[in-house]
Amino acid sequence: MTEVLAADGRPLKASLNRALRRQKLRALALIAPLLIFILVSFVMPIADMLFRSVENEIVSDTLPRTVKALESWDSSSGEAPGETVFNALYTDMALATEYKSHTRLGSRLNYELTGVSSLFRKSGRRVKRFDTDVYADAFRDADPAYADPGQWAAWMGDDTVRAAVPATAATYDAWAKMIMEVDNDDPAKEEPWDFVYTALYNEAVAGASLPVAVDVSGVGPVSLRDQFVDVDKNWLDIDVWQTIKIYAPKYTNGYFLNSVDLLKGPDGAEARPESERIYVVLFIRTMIMSLSIMGMCVLLGYPIAWLLANLKDRTANLLMILVLLPFWTSLLVRTSAWKVLLQQQGVINDVLVWIGLVADDGRLQLINNQTGTIIAMTHILLPFMILPLYSVMKTIPPSYLRAAKSLGATDWTAFWRVYFPQSVPGIGAGCILVFILSIGYYITPELVGGTKGVFISNRIAYHISSSLNWGLAAALGSILLAVVLLLYWVYDKIVGIDNVKLGG
Repeated sequence: MTEVLAADGRPLKASLNRALRRQKLRALALIAPLLIFILVSFVMPIADMLFRSVENEIVSDTLPRTVKALESWDSSSGEAPGETVFNALYTDMALATEYKSHTRLGSRLNYELTGVSSLFRKSGRRVKRFDTDVYADAFRDADPAYADPGQWAAWMGDDTVRAAVPATAATYDAWAKMIMEVDNDDPAKEEPWDFVYTALYNEAVAGASLPVAVDVSGVGPVSLRDQFVDVDKNWLDIDVWQTIKIYAPKYTNGYFLNSVDLLKGPDGAEARPESERIYVVLFIRTMIMSLSIMGMCVLLGYPIAWLLANLKDRTANLLMILVLLPFWTSLLVRTSAWKVLLQQQGVINDVLVWIGLVADDGRLQLINNQTGTIIAMTHILLPFMILPLYSVMKTIPPSYLRAAKSLGATDWTAFWRVYFPQSVPGIGAGCILVFILSIGYYITPELVGGTKGVFISNRIAYHISSSLNWGLAAALGSILLAVVLLLYWVYDKIVGIDNVKLGG
């Protein structure tokens, strides 16, 4: 059978496959900018948010020796850890102070236990003045080699020495890394700091083989535990150590537990005191108020959209300008205007008093509550309901209603049985737009909602910009995203997302 060739002499099948690949590459090149934009502006931020909601590396990275020493501490004993843990804390704190990471660690743990931030700041300022130079002096006096930076570098490069004093070697490595990264110095030209000699002393007492034999039996041990307690007695607080131990893993579910008014205890999830439970209430309030705003937009937007769709084009275009007018005004200006209108001495209450519907001493409380938030946000989001409804209603032929009436249907029957079902896709599109936009609003609720009309988004904004608890903000955002996706799935099962249209 003769093989069919293309004009260029190549097999026709190969030429067709080559042309098809070129078409696919051209199509990919056309959509690549959009894909990159979506990846950078949408997918990556969501992925980062999900990661931040469980990431907890700062504890183990800042206090690696302390975390390891705490593994053998029994938190149920009712006593603070012993000298071994405080020895590890001394080394970690000395290094963290140079990296200035102890303040960030204190801030992180302060989210879980109030007062830890000041505890770490105070200890960081005092740790350099701890009375541990007695160990360094004892080794230097015993042999000058222990005061020689070059000799230390040689010892730490010898595998035999490192195997004999592993804790000292690890401490020296951490110190050398800090010297190079923070001070830009050469460890071979700098004498090790006191916490390196402290590690060497502890290994010598334990019977390790030192690079140069030194008798340390005459050197009395210095209690680092007592020195930390002298800085702050809270180092004896069991809750402090439990918090460090609980949040030692690199990944934690603590942020998500906090997001649903729970806390991570030694034995797992525990309920928070009733006075500290705010997030579940905020989630429920956000859902209820968003649904209320969506419902108000449907009730107000449907007749307006019907009117626009059935008026003459000239009149409809003029009214459409009025619908779009709020988009040309700043959100802050519109929200501030509602503050003026809704306050007890504002325009609305003045009018109600003037016409006699409300007594002057019984003015309505329309602001700094849920009522104010619903009114202001309904006004702001109403165009997002009207536009999808209008675009769908514009495609419904008026002849359908005339045909229904000619067959004996009343105005109400014709509307309910013929017109309304065809407008449902517009209602669905408008509801999705308004609901998703409303649950993420935080400027308007912050200005007019007071303490009872704010959404969960306000707490997310607070943790991002004020408390800087980004992990909790990420967890709250992740839960909100999950709730939206769940409701979206339920909506698809009940209504059908295929029925949502924006016109056409």
